[in-house]
Amino acid sequence: MKNHIQEQLKQMPKIELITFDLDDTFWDIKTVIIAAEKNYRQWLESKVGQPIKWGTFEEFMRIRQTLIKENSALEYDLGLLRKETIRHHLNPHITNQNELNLLVDEAYEFFLGERHKVVFYEEVVEVLEDLSSQFMLGVLTNGNADVNKLGIGNLFDFSIASTDVMSNKPDPAHFIRAKEISGIGFQSTLHIGDDAVNDIKGARDLGINTMWFNSQNLTWDLDDNPPIEFNHWSEFKNLLSLHHGQ
Repeated sequence: MKNHIQEQLKQMPKIELITFDLDDTFWDIKTVIIAAEKNYRQWLESKVGQPIKWGTFEEFMRIRQTLIKENSALEYDLGLLRKETIRHHLNPHITNQNELNLLVDEAYEFFLGERHKVVFYEEVVEVLEDLSSQFMLGVLTNGNADVNKLGIGNLFDFSIASTDVMSNKPDPAHFIRAKEISGIGFQSTLHIGDDAVNDIKGARDLGINTMWFNSQNLTWDLDDNPPIEFNHWSEFKNLLSLHHGQ
């Protein structure tokens, strides 16, 4: 084990609360969204009865950015952003507003169902089951995945999404809300996530302990103090055991 990891584990205080990111931390989000987009688009075209002009990925992203400029709340409310994107694509096909609103809602619910068809990384659920009897556990996500729809809601004490705090990590609101709900200070909290900025830097800036889930073997380049990292969930269990065994 690298010396800096040993030193960080040695310096880490007793942990009482562990918070987790979701997308790309518990599952690979890219494959989920690609499949969800494909199935939702086929479903929506069957409802409309004709092809829909979806455009390229770049055009899709430009539409989203335009919508966010028109309504800044869409930056942290992915559900509403998705609905407005659906509305944009349906506008040329449906003129009746009541009919349009109903189909937007129905299409969003279909997409959301597809979006929750995740494949957990190996050992994630087993690790969470083990941890849930030893620590308070929480979810801090910028996304719209719902742990209760994934069959793991019972393993967490709370879940905080961007819509709950009206901002996205690395803004401190998620972390502050977790502190308020749990009653546990930042020094006794450990945050786990895949995003170097949103998760690791965001938590570190508040004095929260971190471990970086680095499944892509990325190089840490934000500063000269790389975090403790792991590539597989079995490694996380080992790191936590080493910390407890000190």
